[in-house]
Amino acid sequence: MPSSQKIRCILIDDEIPAIDELNFLLSDFSDISVIGTANSASQGVKIIAEKEPDLVFLDIQMPGKNGFHVLQEIMQFPEPPLVVFATAYDEYALQAFEENAVDYILKPLSRERLEKSIKRVRCLVYANCEEKVELPDMNALLNSMGMNTKVLRISVEANGRILLLEPSDVILCRVEERKIMIYTAKGIFPCNGDKTLDKLEERLQGQPFFRTSRSEMVNLTHVRDFAPWFNGKYVVTMKHIAEQEIIISKGRVKNFRQRLGLA
Repeated sequence: MPSSQKIRCILIDDEIPAIDELNFLLSDFSDISVIGTANSASQGVKIIAEKEPDLVFLDIQMPGKNGFHVLQEIMQFPEPPLVVFATAYDEYALQAFEENAVDYILKPLSRERLEKSIKRVRCLVYANCEEKVELPDMNALLNSMGMNTKVLRISVEANGRILLLEPSDVILCRVEERKIMIYTAKGIFPCNGDKTLDKLEERLQGQPFFRTSRSEMVNLTHVRDFAPWFNGKYVVTMKHIAEQEIIISKGRVKNFRQRLGLA
């Protein structure tokens, strides 16, 4: 979006005075355009689908469906909007939002606090920040709040049965003779469900897995140690599986260190 174009915004809150107050405060920002409001979660989802805004200010506590339900539904949209949460209380929610949402604002709202939030939104919408601002992982947020109903398991073949593994039990995923093999502390099993490592990686998004090469993916929580290798590569040793050294290509080393919080 060019910086001359306004950020199209929708406000969702069951309290009309709260919407009026936020609308008034946002009128001070020349690049923010409020294109709609809603007083319930269901109405909010409908208007977001119709108007496709860039940004939504979303209340948490509403009768019937709450803000989490709105988030759950709009995350299924092809291009979900950015979401800033506005809440009058609920420390439980604030703790979850701090690392995952674009921002949260504690009521009563102030122009100074709102300005900080808008600044962060501009960075994400216009993509012209000096500092990199990561897009929020709203699916991770929904998981943290217990809102996603899907149970993530990795199915493998074991003694003629289908064994369902927790992602945390998986140490290494490796393609061997066109078959994905799943390495755990208790053994090595053929993957039953996912046919390609790309599909498995996609399904494990939000989990601590790292693609070390086209044919291997490791669980970072099971990395024991690593060391520089030749030509800028790294060699990684995993816990619980003997004699399994994983090579990380030069082009993936920086990302590997970042995922471990080392760069």
